[in-house]
Amino acid sequence: MAFKRSSSMKTRLVRDIQLQEMEMEEEINTSSNNNTPAEAQTEPKCYTVEEAVERIGFGRFHILLFVIMGSANIVEAMEIMLLAVVSPEIRCEWHLEDWQVALVSTMVFLGFMVCGVLCGYVADKYGRWKVVFGGFIWASYFSLLTSFSPSYGWFIFLRCMVGCGVAATSQGFVLKTEFIPSKYRASLLPLASVFWMLGSMLIIILGMTVVPTMGWRWMIRFSIIPSIILIGLFMIIPESARFQVSAGNIQGALSTLNWIARMNGATLPEGELRESELTERGNAITLISPAFRRTSLLLWYSWFVASFSYYGSVLSSSELLEKNLLCMTDADAEHQIKHNQEEALCYCIPFNMADYQTLLISCLGEVALIPLNIALLNIFGRKPSLAILQVMSAFFFMILNICTTMFGFTVLLFLLRSVVSMNFNVVYIYTAEVYPTSVRSIGMGFCTSFSRVGGMIAPFIAQVLMSKSVILALSPFAVACVICAVGVVFLPIETRGRALLLVILFCSSISARCLKYAQWK
Repeated sequence: MAFKRSSSMKTRLVRDIQLQEMEMEEEINTSSNNNTPAEAQTEPKCYTVEEAVERIGFGRFHILLFVIMGSANIVEAMEIMLLAVVSPEIRCEWHLEDWQVALVSTMVFLGFMVCGVLCGYVADKYGRWKVVFGGFIWASYFSLLTSFSPSYGWFIFLRCMVGCGVAATSQGFVLKTEFIPSKYRASLLPLASVFWMLGSMLIIILGMTVVPTMGWRWMIRFSIIPSIILIGLFMIIPESARFQVSAGNIQGALSTLNWIARMNGATLPEGELRESELTERGNAITLISPAFRRTSLLLWYSWFVASFSYYGSVLSSSELLEKNLLCMTDADAEHQIKHNQEEALCYCIPFNMADYQTLLISCLGEVALIPLNIALLNIFGRKPSLAILQVMSAFFFMILNICTTMFGFTVLLFLLRSVVSMNFNVVYIYTAEVYPTSVRSIGMGFCTSFSRVGGMIAPFIAQVLMSKSVILALSPFAVACVICAVGVVFLPIETRGRALLLVILFCSSISARCLKYAQWK
C-alpha cells in the first residue's frame, strides 16, 4: 500500500510538472501570436545606441575624440615616466637608499590601486565624464604641490595623491571605447600608444633640458602644462551615450548622438531610441558571477603582469643606466665604473646625455610596432595576441642579460618596450570589450587596481634587487609573462568583431536553468 501511495504521488507530481510546462509554453505561444504583422506595422521603429554608433560611423567627432582623449595618455605617461627621470635627483638630494627610491613608485601605484576601484564605481553610477574631468584637476593640483615638497615624506605622500588622479583619468579609455564603432576599435585604440610615447619623450626632454639648469622641481612644474590645456579641451567631449541610456537619460543620449551625427555629416537610424534602464549599475558582484568569474580572475592576473612587465622594463632600463650595471663589450671609462650602494652611503649619479638618448630611443619602441599590433588583433584576435606578446616579453627580458654593445642594448630595450607596450594595448581593448556597460567602468577599475599591484612590486625588483644581481632581477618578469601566456589560453570569450555588451541576464525555469549573455549592445 505504501509503495502504491508513493508511486501515485510521484505520478501526480510528474503530471503537475508537465502541466506547468504546458502552461508556460501556451503563454509563450500566446505572446508570440499577439505580435501579428498588422501590429508590427503600427508599432514605431526603434534603434539602440549600438546601432546608432554603427550608423553614424567614423568621422570628425572621432578624430577630435581620439586627439583629446589620446592626450590624456600624454599626461598619464608624463606622471609615470617622471619617476624614472627624477629618481637619481631625489636620491642625491635626500640621501636615499635603494628601497626608499623604490617606495616612491610604489606609493604612486598604491594611490592608483586604491582609487582605481572607487573611480570605476563612481563612473558606472554617476558618469564617465565627471570622473575623468575631476581626475585631470586632481592630478594637476597634487603634481604641482609635489614640486614644493620640503622632505621625502611629503614627496611620497603627494605622489600617492597624484596616483589617485591618474586612476580617474584612465576611465577616459572607457569613454573613448564606448563612442568608437566596433570595426574601428582594433585599429584606433592601439594608436593611443603614440600619445603615451609623446608623453614619455616629453618628460625625458624636460629632464635633459630643465633638470641640469633649473632642477627637478621646475621640471615637475613644467610637466603639468599639458594637463591644464587638456582640462579646457575636455569640455568639448560629451558624456557617454551608452552610460546615459543605462541611467535612463534617453533624451540626453539622443542629444549626444544627434550632435555627433551632425559633426560627422551622418544621420541617426529611423525610429525612436529605446533601451531599457539599468537600475543596478556598478555592481562588483557581477565581475565574479558565474558568467565572468574565470574571465575576471584571468584578467586580473593579466593586468598585474602587464603593469609588472611594463614598469619593470622602464625602471630596469633607468637603473641599469644609472648604476652602469650593463654587461657591455664597448664600455667607455665612465660606464666601466660599477656603482653599488654598499660601497657608499649615498651616491649622486645623474643621467648623462647618452643615457637620456637611450631612454628616448626606447620610447620610440612603444609605437614602432603598432602596425604589427593592429595586424595581430585583426588577424588572430585578442586572446592569441595576448599569449604571443607575453611569450615575446619573457624572451626579451632574458636576453637583456647577454653581453653586448651599447647599440645592442638600445635595440634590445627598444624591442622589449615595444612588446610590453603592445601587451598593455591588447589587455586594455579586451577588458573594455568583454564587460557589459553596467559594470564596464568598475570592471576596468578592478583591473587597473590589480595592475598597480604589479606596479608596486616592480620597483623593488627593478631598483633594489638589480644591485644584487641583474639576472636575478630580470627573471621574475620573464617567469610572470610565461605564466600569463598560459593563463590567457583559458579566457572563455574572444571579443574580436563583437559589439559591446549592455547587460547580463540570468534566467531559470522549472525545466532548465540557463545563464546567457544578453543583447550585445
